[in-house]
Amino acid sequence: MPQLPTTLEESIALAQAATLAAIADGHKRITVEIVIPELKSMGLARQFLESFSDRGNTLKVLFTDTGAAALAKRDWQGVNFKIEDLGNSRSPITDKIQAEDELYIAIDPSAVEVEQVEKLCNAAGDRPVILFLPKLEDAAIVGIGYAARQLRDRFLTTLTCAYYIKPLEASALYRCYPAQWQVWQEQDDDYILLAECPQKPVGDELDEILNPSTLGDNATPAKSPGVFASLGRFLRTLSR
Repeated sequence: MPQLPTTLEESIALAQAATLAAIADGHKRITVEIVIPELKSMGLARQFLESFSDRGNTLKVLFTDTGAAALAKRDWQGVNFKIEDLGNSRSPITDKIQAEDELYIAIDPSAVEVEQVEKLCNAAGDRPVILFLPKLEDAAIVGIGYAARQLRDRFLTTLTCAYYIKPLEASALYRCYPAQWQVWQEQDDDYILLAECPQKPVGDELDEILNPSTLGDNATPAKSPGVFASLGRFLRTLSR
């Protein structure tokens, strides 16, 4: 029976397993999103990367700028993977791609870095690229017109979501590869599964699913405990 994760720790473990499954199935451009703004990306990233520690120096972890990369090198001393930044006009990302690299993980890339991320994915070729906590579709930066459509058609549509969880108002949007997208709604201290969709539901489609009238009178929906019932404890842990 489908279930939501009940802790942040469980969510990260599911994200790790889903990512490895997507890689095993041949996907090369993978996203992992835990959409909870209060969480610190560095703490989440460090936990997520534990599943890839066996990769050694064939894993390259990339941060959005030199400052973030330097901070990771300072705080993550002793790791066996390489830490770099996504490059800039004087140090392009293509110069950071090496023959011995087997896997790339970009941490917290935003719409500001989308061009660099696209170049990374193109230069990586058949080597997997994981985008951890990406925010690539910021309309305030990439716009909502022709340029944004070009970006989606050319690049964003090539990404495979391995893991996604976003608590909404009394509901949640969830995906754990290879399962479909799921919409859950809070009801009587539980979350019930309202719908499963092959594509991410957004806008009017999501609103229609969340309308209580979409549940049939005789429906017996799956139930799950609240999203991250112990979120407060994990927030305190990650902020230490």
